Amino acid sequence: MGEQMDRVADFFFELGMLKRTPRTGFFFLGSGEESVAEHSFRTAAIGYTLGKLCPEADERQVALICLFHDVAEARTGDMNYVHKKYDTADEPQAEADLCAGLPFGPEIADWLRDFREGDALEVRLAKDADQLDLLCSLVTERDRGNRQADEWIPFLLERLQTEQGKDLARAINSATSERWWFANKGEYWVKAEGPGGP
Repeated sequence: MGEQMDRVADFFFELGMLKRTPRTGFFFLGSGEESVAEHSFRTAAIGYTLGKLCPEADERQVALICLFHDVAEARTGDMNYVHKKYDTADEPQAEADLCAGLPFGPEIADWLRDFREGDALEVRLAKDADQLDLLCSLVTERDRGNRQADEWIPFLLERLQTEQGKDLARAINSATSERWWFANKGEYWVKAEGPGGP
């Protein structure tokens, strides 16, 4: 039992590497930044949402696939589309090494293999969630004045596989990144007072 708990503890520290592993596509976009961990969190939330919007899907399965879909990047780093044109990472081996010895390792290995190779509804929704997180980031960078973000969006939209993903992409692309918090501007934004006063 102690050896197994040691392996789990090591896994947690390995996951911590994702907080320090940058998403390298932003280098080419010229603005913005995020870690793989930040990307995985919002991707999981988007995946859960897509699963809820698709009654025949298991939304928890979608969310878990999304949560772990890039976990091997703690070992390989993040490789964007330009990097992948010239270099490869042995993702299957990194995934196998990462899952080895974990009591739940076979389950994570299945999710990772499914995300890489599968075509089940939950996998297609998870892949759409991965793209929709990037779309949210591109809209944010567009709102900040990066005109190049608009050039990336059509390629991203072509990658979407589900109707739910395409519908949500239209909503995201027509939104602004600050609308959620600035929508109720008015007297509060003048006085900066909450319900309890200044």
